[in-house]
Amino acid sequence: MAEYDVDLFVIGAGSGGVRAARVAGEHGAKVMIAEEYRVGGTCVIRGCIPKKLLVYASRFRHEFEDAAGFGWTIENARFDWPTLIANKDKEIARLEAAYRRTLTMAGAEIVESRAIVEDPHTVRIMKTGARIRAAHLLVATGGHPLKPVIPGRDHAITSNEAFHLPELPKRIVIQGGGYVAVEFACVFEGLGSEVTLVHRGDEILRGFDDEVRQHVRAEMEGRGIRVLLNHTVVEIDRNGRACRALLSDGASIDAEEIMRATGRRPNTANIGLEAVGVACDAHGAVVVDASSRSSVPSIYAIGDVTNRLALTPVAIREGHAFADSVFGDRPWTLDHDNVPTAVFSEPEIGVVGITEAKARERGLSIDVFRRNFRPLKATLSGRKTHVLMKLVVDKTSDRVLGVHIVGEAASEMIQLAAIAVKMGVRKTDFDATVALHPTSAEELVTMRHGS
Repeated sequence: MAEYDVDLFVIGAGSGGVRAARVAGEHGAKVMIAEEYRVGGTCVIRGCIPKKLLVYASRFRHEFEDAAGFGWTIENARFDWPTLIANKDKEIARLEAAYRRTLTMAGAEIVESRAIVEDPHTVRIMKTGARIRAAHLLVATGGHPLKPVIPGRDHAITSNEAFHLPELPKRIVIQGGGYVAVEFACVFEGLGSEVTLVHRGDEILRGFDDEVRQHVRAEMEGRGIRVLLNHTVVEIDRNGRACRALLSDGASIDAEEIMRATGRRPNTANIGLEAVGVACDAHGAVVVDASSRSSVPSIYAIGDVTNRLALTPVAIREGHAFADSVFGDRPWTLDHDNVPTAVFSEPEIGVVGITEAKARERGLSIDVFRRNFRPLKATLSGRKTHVLMKLVVDKTSDRVLGVHIVGEAASEMIQLAAIAVKMGVRKTDFDATVALHPTSAEELVTMRHGS
């Protein structure tokens, strides 16, 4: 330590950086962590948590509608956007304070400033100009929404600004087809906005199973969301509260807000990585090995800035593995296969493992089992909705390669299914499991050929 001020300097206090700093501190390391905005990062401040709170809020309108079939009369129900945003902000402030306490209790020093890498062991604190020498540097700076260059691009909002709108837009155009675009389309529709989703591809949710993609789009359209495929927004005009999106086919759409949800990019620009020789890919992501080490041995990177799997739990596990390995004498690496994921659309998507198309692309001989059914709740609510469940199974080994669920509580179901898939569950194990009736989940263990 004589030549270093700290054992570990973390750049970025998001979920991954906080976990790494905390665990390293608990292992006895002297830790400093820099954050230029707010502790908590994308997930806590402007991602998973506030988005899920908005998802909950958006579901009530449809629940109120469904309630009539069960004998409930709900009169004069109304929604107030400022109340939701104020309550969301209170919860985010509480979580940020909790993250700060976690770091302090672990002995980490929080530096509220941007930090720039000057050499493999030195960072400069921009607010004060101080230079800190560290045995190890960890880059955990996350990512940011991408805004393609078109005329009027600054008139559009991203997911960041969506959490702080002064009022709920009566009409909104969302460009994109990934999980952020789809989730916000469902949120705004549920809260009462007229929503148009514009996507350049021929189907939404690239990378998900094709049947899942088609099913979710049909459900979204059934709820009143207009989905325009094979279109892009090429220009945006604004006049006060009024916006106009000009589309690639020459048509235009008027709205109060235009939202761009066309992907994210790692936050690696202007933090000194190139100057010290840290290799980044074409998208700016830090290239790392299985241990999260970059091309410079003393510099590591975790989370979205590496563009491996841009999921908060993955960043947390990568940060934990790094700290245990470097400071805890307990080396281990994260297995990025069979990581469960969810899309909090309406209806929800829960997925673990590979798609049918990916299995065939790999040349595997597979069996595909599927169920498409009306859930019990819909029989009285009258809602025209269906649940989709699909299993992709290796014929040779009988292993379940993929589980794909679209329906209420899909995210909760897929977490438990992921344990089984991670353990190498076989289709015969599903078949041997007694169904829990009446549930949607029971369909996972009752699928048979021809059933």
